[in-house]
Amino acid sequence: MVSIHNQNKERINLLRDALYDIEPARLPRQLGEVFAADCEIHLATPLEDLTGPAELFDQVYAPLLHAIPDLERRDFIVMAGHSPGQWSGDWVGCGGHYMGVFEQPWLDIPPTRHLVSMRYHEFFRFVDGAIVEMQALWDIPSLMMQARAWPLSPSLAPNWSAIPGPASGDGFIEATHDPEQAAASVKLVMDMLKALRNSPQGVAAMELDRYWHPQMMWYGPAGIGVIRRVLGFRNWHQTPFLKAMPDRFAFLEKGVMFGDGEFVGFTAWPGGQSTLSGDGWLGIPPTGKKLTRRSLDFWRCENGLIRENWVLVDLLHIYAQLGVDVFERMRELTIARQARPMAV
Repeated sequence: MVSIHNQNKERINLLRDALYDIEPARLPRQLGEVFAADCEIHLATPLEDLTGPAELFDQVYAPLLHAIPDLERRDFIVMAGHSPGQWSGDWVGCGGHYMGVFEQPWLDIPPTRHLVSMRYHEFFRFVDGAIVEMQALWDIPSLMMQARAWPLSPSLAPNWSAIPGPASGDGFIEATHDPEQAAASVKLVMDMLKALRNSPQGVAAMELDRYWHPQMMWYGPAGIGVIRRVLGFRNWHQTPFLKAMPDRFAFLEKGVMFGDGEFVGFTAWPGGQSTLSGDGWLGIPPTGKKLTRRSLDFWRCENGLIRENWVLVDLLHIYAQLGVDVFERMRELTIARQARPMAV
């Protein structure tokens, strides 16, 4: 018997195919074939919350297609499984890039007239063959950087616009879903995440070397960057993050976590909270403000260790909670390149 998770991956192929060779006139109908009419849709700042495929097309894909007429979706991970948490249900997770020639402004980001790519992590909850909920982050800051329009502090690690897929080349999981292997992968990742809660005792107490491969890759969002090895992770992300927010907490038990083969996906809306009480993270001063975080992850396990981790964080949502309008600052930075005339 074909598992429900393999069936849901077959259903998500309708969406993947529609967004690979996009025909704008057909796309609304194609979205309606896979999304429930009242589907809950949660997207990155400034796109935010929508309802149903019609709003998804009108407010998101149509403007993006105007800006990038040859828009193409390329997945590098497609996985599925069951999550028992707050968002209990059957989920499909997709990671990849939207790409094409950036010809017109989008969200007031000035066009480059060159090929651009924007990574996405998209998670879909299925009921009876239809998507009833979508939680997704798109790496919009990466697009700003490619347009030379990022107006805030530089990242500590390098930013890659075209993040690679799994080194193992097996991100499309087509084998029959194996619950035991999926559970083993989830346990490894969950044990690692629970160990991170030992941070008040110092970085050694988190025992990262126990869980991570010596040649681990951590593919962070633009604004944080891409990191290799545990030492790099500690230097360029973990230590600054913990110094700035020592009380950081992840909603592990309330989020969505599911496995498929050696891959694990996680999403939550939000996925954690913390108080910005210290200095040094993203160049933001210690405001003492409590923040929530949207973070969507994929992990790949190998021989009992975590080898790769794809991470997207909604940094624009972090800044918005601090009262920083990144888009307004971007408009001022790029005012000579904006479509509207400059003020006299």
